[in-house]
Amino acid sequence: MLMKILDITKRIAPGIFKKIFKKTLFKPSFLGIKYICPVCKTSLAYFNCLKEYYFLNLDKYQYIHSIFAMETNNILNHSCPACGASDRDRLYALYFTNKFDSIDTSKKYKFIDFAPELSLRKVMENYSFLEYRSADLFMESVDDRVDIIDMHIYKDNSVDIFLCSHILEHVEDDRKAMRELYRILKSGGFGIVMAPILLTLKEVYEDSCIISEADRWKHFGQNDHVRIYSKEGFVNRLEEAGFKVSQLGIDYFGADVFERHGIHPRSVLYVVGK
Repeated sequence: MLMKILDITKRIAPGIFKKIFKKTLFKPSFLGIKYICPVCKTSLAYFNCLKEYYFLNLDKYQYIHSIFAMETNNILNHSCPACGASDRDRLYALYFTNKFDSIDTSKKYKFIDFAPELSLRKVMENYSFLEYRSADLFMESVDDRVDIIDMHIYKDNSVDIFLCSHILEHVEDDRKAMRELYRILKSGGFGIVMAPILLTLKEVYEDSCIISEADRWKHFGQNDHVRIYSKEGFVNRLEEAGFKVSQLGIDYFGADVFERHGIHPRSVLYVVGK
């Protein structure tokens, strides 16, 4: 029956037939109803697995820890095939969506996005009540060129909201970076601070003598990482900097929300306040 309708359409309205054929033939395979990406709002059949590159290097350099003991790391449902948003980016989007529903949007809020991810950046830039600034030391297309351990371009108590995601594991003096984040945050403001956390560790795992690419892959799971955090160690360092730390996990968001958006049940969002 469908083929008969298409044959008639092809004869009497070739333009419409081409559109139908093209839409059917080139419909992305990732579209579906099982999941939804909270960043780009696309309904999906699946999320992409963590890139093979990481597994190859972890195997090549004989990574000494278990990748399956990482917090907030959905290996099987890692990235959105439509916009590329990682599972942690999707977690941030869920939190910001809920949070922004409860704030006074008639006011302006200075928001600093450190080392921004493109898909989430586009979303944040569209909030009219945010004075959005992207910041990084090396990225070309950012608003502010800044070293997170010395952010003199930002005054004390000048930032309402910040996002610092997976930066501190790259920084030699992470305690100084945390103190800088605390310094620039306004009283009553909040930020999201995230880093790789290995749940089998009892304390922060770091060694300044581990400097080669091979050794950093072996010990830290990436060639430009200088540590892996334990859960307690990460929270302790944030609190030492002065922050009040809230840990928001599956009990806060809901198991159905995590499942629908491809967030691993072991995921935790670290929200800091002043």
